Amino acid sequence: HAPYPGVMPVEPLPPASGRAAVPRPGERAASGRISGRAAVPVREYAEGYADDGRVPPGGPPARTGRPRRRWRRIAAVTAVVLVVGALLGIGGLLWYANDLDDNIKRTDAFQGIDPQERPVKPIEGTFNALILGSDSRDPEGTEGPYRADTIILLHVPADRSRAFLISIPRDLWVFIPPTPDGSQGGFEAKINAATAFGGVPLMVQTVENYTGVRIDHVILVDFAGFVEVTDALGGVEMDIEQTITSIHEPYRTFEAGRRKLNGEEALDYIRQRKQFPDGDFSRMRHQQQFLRALMDKATSTGTLTNPARLNAFLQTATRALTVDEDLSLLDAAMTFRNLRSDNLTFLTSPHAGTGTAGGQSVVFSDDERAAELYEAVRQDRLEPNPDAA
Repeated sequence: HAPYPGVMPVEPLPPASGRAAVPRPGERAASGRISGRAAVPVREYAEGYADDGRVPPGGPPARTGRPRRRWRRIAAVTAVVLVVGALLGIGGLLWYANDLDDNIKRTDAFQGIDPQERPVKPIEGTFNALILGSDSRDPEGTEGPYRADTIILLHVPADRSRAFLISIPRDLWVFIPPTPDGSQGGFEAKINAATAFGGVPLMVQTVENYTGVRIDHVILVDFAGFVEVTDALGGVEMDIEQTITSIHEPYRTFEAGRRKLNGEEALDYIRQRKQFPDGDFSRMRHQQQFLRALMDKATSTGTLTNPARLNAFLQTATRALTVDEDLSLLDAAMTFRNLRSDNLTFLTSPHAGTGTAGGQSVVFSDDERAAELYEAVRQDRLEPNPDAA
């Protein structure tokens, strides 16, 4: 069969221990180099000048080349002030990061999972996160069974050069491992049923079992909360592929073409699927488009140079997230700091179309191509594919 698009040809790999050392998130030391500082004129007084700096009668005396001790003291004090100012700036950044971190909810995403039953991670330094999206911010299921409407495997290579986002159809027919008490799971079902059966930990187990990829972190996205995120950015530009009328109130009409959407409009559009011939696959495609549009707007000059807009974006975005207990906001920032929309590659987990199983309409996995794709993720040899998604 033809290689899966975006996967490098298989070549013998050197042992993991022989790879070049890659700094882990948070370990990259600052160089301390200061560049771009404008030259500041310094007035130097030689012996014989008046205390107020005026030239004495008869003109200035010859310079001795020995600046006054007062200048030495001023220089020393100035250096101390600059260092203290820099430290205060760093302290302010840390305070701000901690303030943002307080907005984020935490969940024990790996509770009850036997470490011995999890996949081995053959390549160190990669970052694999499971992104789960829903209109509910209740991962513990206290408001009823939680089903993930969006399932994305995020892979960032060890060199941090780009990111791959692999959408997994929520109706994919897979094996759901049994829950620790054996009351649920242990049979095949739609993959999004895993969260309803055993919460986020069972979804982690299900995805790891299906892909063979070890999940480092879990990020739950409340798409309803992204209404505020989109509005904080001033809306997003999206390409509407065909004119449709929403099936949800207030039954908006989305005209084909490039349109600017506010938060409510964008959320409404990415929920639609029944009006498109490929159904739920169109919804995944539009979600990918929305995430790219958000990235474009968030990293645009108009956002990064506008402190008020940038703060509004960061505050609302962090309030829309729930993450595992070990994910550090600062470490994540270091991991994603160089990513822009043009170095994001969106893929869809290989499938063999739709059909019926267990009396339900489901999506069947293309196991052979899926195994090839996820082995490339495990071995950190995915390549950008312009034809993907």
